[in-house]
Amino acid sequence: MERVGKTVAVIGGGLTGLSTAYYLEKKAKEQGEDVRIVLLEADDRLGGKIITDTREGFVIELGPDSFLARKPAAVNLARDLGIAHELVGTNQNPNAKKTYILHDMKLHRIPPGLNIGIPTQFTPFATTTLLSWAGKMRAGLDLVIPRGQHTGDQSLGHFLERRLGTEVVDRMVEPLLAGIYAGDMRKLSLRSTFPQFEQLEQKYGSLIRGMLEQAKNAKKQPVQPEYGAAPVGDPNPHAPKLPNSVFFTFRGGLEYFIGRIAAALQQTEVRLSTRVETIAQQVGTGYQVRLEGGETLDADAVVVTTPTFLAAKLFPNHLKTNTHLTELPHATVATVVLAYDADQLDHPLDGTGFVVRKTEPTTITACTWTSSKWVHSAPEGKKLIRCYVGRAGDDAVVRESDEEIVRRVRQDLKKVMGLNAEPRFTIVTRLKESMPQYYVGHLDRVKAFKDQAAEELPGVFFIGMGYEGVGIPDCISQSILAADQTLTHMKNQPVLARV
Repeated sequence: MERVGKTVAVIGGGLTGLSTAYYLEKKAKEQGEDVRIVLLEADDRLGGKIITDTREGFVIELGPDSFLARKPAAVNLARDLGIAHELVGTNQNPNAKKTYILHDMKLHRIPPGLNIGIPTQFTPFATTTLLSWAGKMRAGLDLVIPRGQHTGDQSLGHFLERRLGTEVVDRMVEPLLAGIYAGDMRKLSLRSTFPQFEQLEQKYGSLIRGMLEQAKNAKKQPVQPEYGAAPVGDPNPHAPKLPNSVFFTFRGGLEYFIGRIAAALQQTEVRLSTRVETIAQQVGTGYQVRLEGGETLDADAVVVTTPTFLAAKLFPNHLKTNTHLTELPHATVATVVLAYDADQLDHPLDGTGFVVRKTEPTTITACTWTSSKWVHSAPEGKKLIRCYVGRAGDDAVVRESDEEIVRRVRQDLKKVMGLNAEPRFTIVTRLKESMPQYYVGHLDRVKAFKDQAAEELPGVFFIGMGYEGVGIPDCISQSILAADQTLTHMKNQPVLARV
């Protein structure tokens, strides 16, 4: 027998798993720890739901297409990897910044200054055709309605309805958030989705007043340099400044990000097409990871990054009194990409696209005019559109054939946009059980689950979209914390003997 460094098994090779391996390596090196990392991925590729297709000069995202700029974890990782210069923002042309809502089968421009249904500019909101005068006046009552007395979590939809009224929620907020959560606004948790809204109410007594104060304070901040210059106070004068954009992606697509993380791993054994069947506690310390085919791997710690319903199958003898893994709802959706010759397209695509109210008689739930939103996504003379279908509780269309889904989407585009052009090609991507639904009380359930897991399965850490954030930066933030927790746990455990 020989004694070797501690072993960490990372289950899942999506963004969360890869980020975990990256930060485990980075932090172990900084701390002078000898750690063996084994990343196990059931698929024959890395990246999970992040898939970038490049054909005919197009850069096409088949899964997520970007991430929020205000959450720094993804940007910081890009900087660590030396690829921040590859970040791109959305099209800054004023004509490309418009977004529409489909209401009564007509496209209505979302008024400038609207932040998830909260108006911050009077004239655009007062003149919008999306709301009746009664609906606009009801939204204005947010300025005088008393603070809520709710002490626990509450529904995002009900919270906004109390502050801004039913019309704003049904005609603006619900369609705007459909693309993020594909869920029921009146079931989604406020504290798990937009906790800042509750904070604004408590601090300012009004969402509108709070947004205006935040905007005023932002203007007082020092002016940041343009892209390519050094950030204010940055010790590295050559560090690239980020584009001025709410969302970022990479010039070569998000899968480029995946590839660069994977290429940066120096001490991680990456095993593709390797399915984990079960994970069991060893007598004494550590865990035995049983792989498909009977092979086993001994690990001192395990980081599980798979979706919750898959994670549940790995621990058949544990966590039986907690249902978070088995009962967290997931929505199934599909996307349809359509590529066009620009001179054949009979619509200006003058904006980022449109979102659809739940009550509209369409298959489409949202439509991104991708080549208008992301300049890099289409070659000159070409246009790209991406449509979304399916939502929580209404995903039957996803089970239709590709041909039927494309037919229904094109029928909707003709009705809504008058779009008759024949696409150069189409791509249908099904994202089954891809969007966890953070219902009211979600964070409390996650805490109870993780507390129980820490007691029953010390050294096993659960992270990913099913816990504390569905976005790319959220998953990276979780991986950083998991790396810290894993290394701390292993420092307090004896080194296992290996045969």
